[in-house]
Formats: sequence, structure tokens, C-alpha cells
Amino acid sequence: MRILVIEDDARGRLFLTRGLAESGHIVDTASDGATGLVLAREGIYDLLVTDRLLPALDGVDLVRQLRAGGDVTPVLMLSAVGGLKDRVDGIQAGCDDYLVKPYAFAELLARVEALERRSGSGKGRRRTGHVWSHADLSLDTRARSATRAGRNLNLQHREFLLLECLMRHAGQVVTRSMLLEAAWNYDFEPRGNVIDMHVHRLRAKVDRNFPTPLIRTVMGAGYVLDGSP
Repeated sequence: MRILVIEDDARGRLFLTRGLAESGHIVDTASDGATGLVLAREGIYDLLVTDRLLPALDGVDLVRQLRAGGDVTPVLMLSAVGGLKDRVDGIQAGCDDYLVKPYAFAELLARVEALERRSGSGKGRRRTGHVWSHADLSLDTRARSATRAGRNLNLQHREFLLLECLMRHAGQVVTRSMLLEAAWNYDFEPRGNVIDMHVHRLRAKVDRNFPTPLIRTVMGAGYVLDGSP
């Protein structure tokens, strides 16, 4: 997933960024609510993790403004204030979950994965828990593994993220910009045909030596995970 972390405390922000990145997610950050709102409105994130007490714009107000604009991106709010009224205010503002500080990273990660499961939907592929499947292709986000017809594909980190993006949008055209957003950080400056090169390597592992190719190029548009589901 691509996650936006909005946290003004530098140590807390680094802790979250490292942990989520090590768990296989792409993470962008903001250190104040106003910047976080601008980034969140770009519509490229699968999940927002935001502190409640933020400079420039409070976390609760940030979520209210997102929901008022029709944004339904799942939000996990972190807060040092955990009274009943505080939690109710956060949920009523539009947060999907509320975690009180201090917290164990294992619990935060479990809540992130729960929100990911709840938001999973799409055409042409199925999802069971943390496993995506399409045709004879299977991708396990927890084990960070992918198989086709039971054969391990041995994907590198970027290849895994690209395949996850394709599986999330199976049957739909996925643009190069979407793939860039799925597998690289916000400030990454692509050079040359880096996306096509990575997709070429991914396709070699997913389709080579299999009777039905699944990854198809759509000229002038991008790629699509095709084949019979």
C-alpha cells in the first residue's frame, strides 16, 4: 500500500516511516496538518495515518475536511489523548480507527492491515485476508511472496509492489504514473524508462514459461493484468 504519515514529531515520524517501509509499504510523510491535507487530496494514497495534535491544521479538522470533500480513504488516527469523548470525536469526524499513544508497532501494523482488508474491492480478482488472487496468480502481502500455478516467482521488492498494484486493478488499465506512485516514494524522480524496465523484469517472471500471458501492454496507456480470472 501507499501510506501517508502525518506526524509533527520527528522521532515518531521516522519510527512510523521505517516500520511501515520495512513491512513492504510505500510511505510519504508530512509534518503538519495543512501539508498533509494537500497531499491527501491528491488521491494517491491507500491509507492515511495521522496524529491528532498537529500544527497548522488539527488532525480531526483535517479528516473532517477530507470527508466533506467526498474522500473515503481509510484513516488511522494516533493520539496522546484517549478519553472516551476524544475517541468518539475522532470517529465522528470520519476516522476509521483510533489508536492511543504510546502504542506497540505490532498493534499499529495489525490495524493498518485490518483497514486494508476492509477497503479491498475490485473486478477481475479476488481477495481473501491478506492474499490477492487472479487466474492462477497469487500474491500474499503478509509473507511478501507471489506464486503462479504454485510456483514461487521470487520477486524483488519493486516487482512485488508493481504486481500488487496490477492485481488491485485487475482488468483495468494501470498507467505508468500509477505504477510509479505504487512503488516509489513521492519525491522519486524517474529517469528514462525505469517503469518499463521494471515491468519487463516482472513480466518475465509472471508470464515466461506459462501458457497464458497475464500482463499485457496497452499502447500509449500503460499495462493491464488480463487473462481469465
